[in-house]
Amino acid sequence: MTPEEKKLLEAKAKVLKALAHPTRLWMVEKLADGEKCVCEFVDAVDADFSTISKHLSVLKQAGIVVDDKRGKQVFYTLKVPCVMNFMHCVEAVIKSQAETHAALVG
Repeated sequence: MTPEEKKLLEAKAKVLKALAHPTRLWMVEKLADGEKCVCEFVDAVDADFSTISKHLSVLKQAGIVVDDKRGKQVFYTLKVPCVMNFMHCVEAVIKSQAETHAALVG
């Protein structure tokens, strides 16, 4: 493995780690529908503002979302909406596993 390959793999792992939390995955899926205010996530997740902000910070540091401050409110959008293509691929893997399991059990 070359140093360049290692650096790229580490960057990919950072993105995957950011997505490796159920709440953050849910947030990304909601952002696929369009811009959301932090307050919308706080209300929907039943978590405090600091917890939601931390999740969004992790996603922002990984380059998955961008923020737009408007007065006291902060709105988030997906920086690279194609991240949802990966989610569809993950869902295909889950479906395939379920089908394989059903075939083995049934």
